[in-house]
Amino acid sequence: MAKKWEEVQCTLHADKTGVIWDVLLYVPTVGFLLLWGLKLWFAGNETQGMMAYGLMFLGFFFLMVGGNRIGRRMLWLPGAPVALDINRSRIKLSLKGGGEVVLVKELRYFADHAGKSFGLTGMDQQGAKQQFVLHNKQFEAEDYERVKRALERYA
Repeated sequence: MAKKWEEVQCTLHADKTGVIWDVLLYVPTVGFLLLWGLKLWFAGNETQGMMAYGLMFLGFFFLMVGGNRIGRRMLWLPGAPVALDINRSRIKLSLKGGGEVVLVKELRYFADHAGKSFGLTGMDQQGAKQQFVLHNKQFEAEDYERVKRALERYA
């Protein structure tokens, strides 16, 4: 007997509590790496200069990663999904910038063990691979459970 298919449409909201944890993680890390890199940069030793270069690179890398993560959680970036529409043949994500991504092939659902987020991957209509991470605080409580049940078939 086949499972009953449930279509789900929902909108996403900014995840302010998750952003607090991200800020507490990324701000001290980035600050430490950049300040330590600057200290070594102006020390004058060539060996320390190479170490400073590596620390500065890591600091700016984590700044970009953290900024991207916070921007997507708060729905500030144009590529951040703001709505989700799931049916039997596709998953459609509406983006903040006004575009849409329709995942039609090779759909995969990756749930984390803590139940705080999940990942979606798949090929869009142009054949490009797309990946999204969605957090449970971006959904209403009942919508999150409905979405998880609808996506279990792609696990």
